[in-house]
Amino acid sequence: MNEALSPSRRPGIRAAMFVDFDNVFTGLQALDPLAAKRFAEDPKHWADALSAGGSGEGARRFLIRNCYLNPMVYSKYRTYWTRAGFRVIDCPSLTQRGKSSTDINLVLDAMDALSGSGGIEEFFIASADADFTSLIQRFRAADRMTTVIAAGAVAFAYREMADHVVESHDFVAILHGTTAEPIHAVASPKLPQAPAAAKAKTKASSPAVREVLDFVRSAPGPVVGAMVAHRALTAEPSLKTDWGGFGKFGTWVSQIAKDVEYSAAQGGWVWDAKRFSSEDLPLPADLQPRVEEQVTRVTDVPALSAAQFRQIFTAMAARLRDQPALNRTELSRQVRDDCVSAGQPVSRNAVSFVLQGLAYANFQFNDRATAAELAAAWTANVEELCRVALLEFDAGEKAAVRRWASGGLLENGHA
Repeated sequence: MNEALSPSRRPGIRAAMFVDFDNVFTGLQALDPLAAKRFAEDPKHWADALSAGGSGEGARRFLIRNCYLNPMVYSKYRTYWTRAGFRVIDCPSLTQRGKSSTDINLVLDAMDALSGSGGIEEFFIASADADFTSLIQRFRAADRMTTVIAAGAVAFAYREMADHVVESHDFVAILHGTTAEPIHAVASPKLPQAPAAAKAKTKASSPAVREVLDFVRSAPGPVVGAMVAHRALTAEPSLKTDWGGFGKFGTWVSQIAKDVEYSAAQGGWVWDAKRFSSEDLPLPADLQPRVEEQVTRVTDVPALSAAQFRQIFTAMAARLRDQPALNRTELSRQVRDDCVSAGQPVSRNAVSFVLQGLAYANFQFNDRATAAELAAAWTANVEELCRVALLEFDAGEKAAVRRWASGGLLENGHA
């Protein structure tokens, strides 16, 4: 009997989840208030979606489910979490500036789990707080799988250290129950085997493969990855779930044909290897001047051109005029599609980052919002990010940052 119940004999991946409630809830509030409500009041729904990551050994068993919240602000949500099987740890504010004890409590408990006898194989950290980067480093050093569940912008180093990131729009989709199928391999140790199993799905008869091959082979040069991904998803929407088992767009597109190559450099490029090579990619200096590159490296502001930022604001203003009540998740998708259609392709993550910055700047989204007003609020947010990052610019560099971030909309009387 004891042998049958031993951890080594039980099916499923042994996992632990640590939820920074305050961080995730406030991030979701800025993106999609309804999603924030569902996160706070129905944790069982999305936790089960992550648990049901497959069948047999592919599923997850969350041996630890911890939620860390400030009881002075969010105590009304405690019952929902305890009822869903979470252990709720009170983390009240310890300073006059409102800093709680969440970070230290979460880290201590996570390190106990790492060194404990439970044999945790997979760690989930639900927080976009880059303070947990060192914790993720410890997990990786111990050869554990790590996944960050984000509800806001994720610092580059934090993102790169984790094995997987559940992006804001994907998490919102889980909360709304609009994912095409269970989240079957968000951070599964079985992922390295996925490409081999999925190769059979990626055939020349696939609508997405045909569309991408026609597009890339007829292009006059390397093509921006976001534009190729958009065409693939338009032709075959089901790829959005996990790119045919490959997990990422870059992995998927790099194996669809021998003459198609992909590089993640400078935001991602795809090209016809029979006609071009990596030497034909635009030089970084051609894409953005030195001061803008410095801003993107230090603050995680998307590395877009001024024309791309301008198109984001123009498309966003147009969408808000037509549908002022549109939730942030759908708005990011539609703006991304509009930018691609206008010949200024941007990723959905970039649009979401801009929306998050506008929310931090307390911008009021309504049908009267103009492109110039959006640009002004976003630029103010970028300038604040630079200030916090201790970036020092002279007057000319400050003007260059302002022109770039606003897409030129704050010049010539626009604002």
